[in-house]
Amino acid sequence: MLTPVWKKKDKKARILIFTFSLIVFSAVMALGRVHLKISLGFDVHLFAKANAVINSIVALLLITALIAVKSKNYVLHRNLMMTAIILSVLFLLSYICHHLFAGETRFGDVDHDGLISEAEKADVGSKRIIYYFILGTHIPLAGLVLPFILFSAYRALTGEFDKHKKLVRITWPLWFYVAVTGVVVYRMISPYY
Repeated sequence: MLTPVWKKKDKKARILIFTFSLIVFSAVMALGRVHLKISLGFDVHLFAKANAVINSIVALLLITALIAVKSKNYVLHRNLMMTAIILSVLFLLSYICHHLFAGETRFGDVDHDGLISEAEKADVGSKRIIYYFILGTHIPLAGLVLPFILFSAYRALTGEFDKHKKLVRITWPLWFYVAVTGVVVYRMISPYY
């Protein structure tokens, strides 16, 4: 096992983790109401593409980190997980930028008028149900997983490996699902940008 990097301060950690998670959740919820109509000089949907790439890399890092820890390569595991966390912060910044500058995109809105006509609904058919099911699970789990990720990292960095191991049994599959479905959501919605 690795030596602890941080001293254990559970009360302070809880306050910081829940505060940060609440701020992130509130900011993401507010994005639906804010759209900055500013030209950045490039296609703002590049942020969405970057998000899909980041989510793909995070999913691969999670798989590789799982293999590393099962092989008892704890240093590699830690480094991969810290990279996944850093990439997730970059994802969050890019996600916020995309929603601020691109606004809302509606699934199936071929003519980009912000409305889904009956013809557009018929055109996408059952893909619409699949898209909204995936999106409907992705969004709440993305909001829920953040404090789990932070507590999992905290437990590992303070050397509480038994608690870390119990917690990541919940965190890992949630985080992996959110990363993979983020890419699926992008692939499905990107034709309507």
